[in-house]
Amino acid sequence: QVQLVESGGGLVQAGGSLRLSCAASGSVVSILTMGWYRQASGRQRDLVATITRGGNTNYADSVKGRFTISRDNAKNTVYLQMNSLKPEDTGAYYCSASSFLNDYWGQGTQVTVSS
Repeated sequence: QVQLVESGGGLVQAGGSLRLSCAASGSVVSILTMGWYRQASGRQRDLVATITRGGNTNYADSVKGRFTISRDNAKNTVYLQMNSLKPEDTGAYYCSASSFLNDYWGQGTQVTVSS
């Protein structure tokens, strides 16, 4: 089992920045890919960004050039640096971790961007 704990959400004005962190514990050696997803109120959960153990990244088109995902394998932590935030970035941000057999999710952290 893998446990994920997110932190760093909050309220920010449009154009501002936030940095999310997600610390993994438990069977961390099994984790291959980590990532961030977001879910706006009344909508489905969508991919924001993912990063493999080797550092390969993938981003949603809507965040390319504004968000950066990074990973510290020694600390079992993944980060999401969010710059130039827009009101449409508002939502609950969930950390994910995937192994060969399972997908794990954090409890979510709220990001609210005011216009």
